[in-house]
Amino acid sequence: MIGADRRVHGGVSAVVNNYYTEGLDRKVDLLYIGTMIDAGRFRKLLRAFTAYLRFLIALPKMDILHVNMAADASFYRKRFFVDTASLFSKKILIHEHGGDFQNFYYKKNNEKGRAAIRKTLNKAQVFVVLSNTWADFFKPIVSEEKIVILENAVPVPAEPKTSYDDHNLLFLGRLCKEKGIAELFEAIPIAAKRYPDLKLYLGGVWEDNDLKKKAEELRKYVEYLGWIGQEQKELYMDKCSIFVLPTYFEGQPVSMLEAMAKGMAVISTQVGGIPQILRNGQDGVLISPKDSQDLAESICNLLGDTDAKRRYGVSARERVVESYNISKRVKDLVSIYEDLVKDK
Repeated sequence: MIGADRRVHGGVSAVVNNYYTEGLDRKVDLLYIGTMIDAGRFRKLLRAFTAYLRFLIALPKMDILHVNMAADASFYRKRFFVDTASLFSKKILIHEHGGDFQNFYYKKNNEKGRAAIRKTLNKAQVFVVLSNTWADFFKPIVSEEKIVILENAVPVPAEPKTSYDDHNLLFLGRLCKEKGIAELFEAIPIAAKRYPDLKLYLGGVWEDNDLKKKAEELRKYVEYLGWIGQEQKELYMDKCSIFVLPTYFEGQPVSMLEAMAKGMAVISTQVGGIPQILRNGQDGVLISPKDSQDLAESICNLLGDTDAKRRYGVSARERVVESYNISKRVKDLVSIYEDLVKDK
C-alpha cells in the first residue's frame, strides 16, 4: 500500500492509521510505503525517490498494489507506481480520496491531459471511490465495472458526549480557504453578537497567512490549537458541542466522522460525499458552501438549542455505529483483496 506518510497531517494518513488501528496489517501481509512527507521541496522529492526504490525492491513478492491517490501532485507522484506495477502484471487497486479531482480533471488539464489520466486510472482492476456521488463522477472516466464504493470509517469511542450546554465550536483540518475558513471567520462575529461567550477552537495547520492574521484579530472568540493528537482531539470533542466544517469540496471527511462518532452536532456543506453521511435535520445541519450568512444563522440556531444539539449528536453517533464503523470497513477491504488474488 502506498500513500502519504502516516505522520502527515491529512485525511489519507488518517484513513490509513485507522486501518492499522483495526489490525489490517494482521489480516494481510501489508507493507506500507509513505510517498510524501510534510517538508520542503527537496526532502519531498527525496522521499518520493526512496519510496519508489522501496517499492521496486518489494515488487517481485507483491500480489496487489493499493494506491491511495488524490488529485494534482498526488496523482502525478502515484502514476509512476501504477505504471510500473501494470508493466509487471500486478493487481492494482486505486483508492481515490481527492475531493478536488473534478477541478483537477476538467479545469487543470486539456483533453490530452485528461486522456493520460484516464489511461492511468484504467490500469487498475479495482477503482475505489468514497461515495455514490463520486461513483457517478468517475463513470465516464473509469470503466464502470471497476468502480467500487468503499466509504471512509472510524473507530467509535467507548464513551459518547454527555454535555451539550456549552457555546463552543470545533474545527479540525487544513486551515485554508477551501475548507471554508474565510466564511467561518465572517460568521463568528455575527454569532458572537447573540452569544458573546462563543468560542471557536481550530485544530490544524495554517496554509493561508491572511486567514492566520484574521484568526489573530478574532482571538477573543477564536483559539488556535495547532495539529492535535487523538487524546487532545477527544478532550476538545468533549469540550465543544458543535463540529463545523464549511468546506467547498470534499471526498469524505474523516474528521467529521470522528466528531459524529463522539456524538457532536455537525454543521457542514452539501458537497462531495458529505450528504451521503450526514442527513440534514437528523444528524446535523447541511448548508450551501461559501455562504457566511447561512453559516452564521445555523451556528446561532444550534447554539441556542441544547436539545437539538443532543438529538443530532445521539443520531450522528448511531449513524457511525451502524454504517461507518472501521471494523466492518476493514473486512470489506480484505474481501476486495481476496477477490483480486482469486483473479490472478
